[in-house]
Amino acid sequence: MCLTCGCGMPNTHAHEHEHEHGHAHAHGHDHGHTHAHDDGQAGRRLSLEQDILSENNRYAAANRAYWRALGVFALNLVSSPGSGKTSLLVRTIEALRGELSMAVIEGDQQTAHDAQRIRAAGAPAVQINTGKGCHLDAHMVGHAAHDLPLADGGLLLIENVGNLVCPAAFDLGEAHKVVVLSVTEGEDKPVKYPDMFAAADVLLLNKTDLLPYVDFDVAQALAYARQINPGIRAFELSARSGEGLAAWIDWLRTGCEQTRRAAAAAPSVGGCHCSSKTNHG
Repeated sequence: MCLTCGCGMPNTHAHEHEHEHGHAHAHGHDHGHTHAHDDGQAGRRLSLEQDILSENNRYAAANRAYWRALGVFALNLVSSPGSGKTSLLVRTIEALRGELSMAVIEGDQQTAHDAQRIRAAGAPAVQINTGKGCHLDAHMVGHAAHDLPLADGGLLLIENVGNLVCPAAFDLGEAHKVVVLSVTEGEDKPVKYPDMFAAADVLLLNKTDLLPYVDFDVAQALAYARQINPGIRAFELSARSGEGLAAWIDWLRTGCEQTRRAAAAAPSVGGCHCSSKTNHG
């Protein structure tokens, strides 16, 4: 939760969902806020932060229950801008096209460029434009998910806004947060942004094809990540060359199969998700 930029204040996100079928929702909210530093204001901000996260977690729980019931393996990809998330998604879609049902939710402050790239690669995508907001939240993701074909045993990939701070605090209902770190960034990113690496279950070290040309210590980067999160799973790969991609793809296959089996073994709760749709309306 960012207490200085105001991104966590209610209704600060301008949502723009752009769909390949031409159906659009636009919700704009604009309001000002001030930065006060007295103890009373700090206390009110802390209370507001707790309220916002509690409300977000309620929507996230509804998303998670819905996706689990459908047998959908949902992942939340987070990183700083330029790490190669979209290129990685394109390569992933190309590798699994025809094998798994896949859908993508794209988060950016502006434009639908990434969603267009995903559709060109062969997967349905919904673009969420957050305006001044610097992260996705569970409510807007729940809306977007209802406009995507989510199949039993399928894969839902959520590409969050490029930001290593605020997305760490917001559960979207995903099975795992996947943090992408490129070798063109500093290897000390995990210790500079510990909340994000603590929240993630998986680290994708991307752009390894550039290692001969950059000053980046892979061993140190992984050591820093495990210092923050000893259980984090790491994959070293290049979305551009395809090097190391097979291990990531196999992990996705396993996650989808395990999620499908868990849904098949769970007691039936019926096919209607009306209550969740109401929650997201």
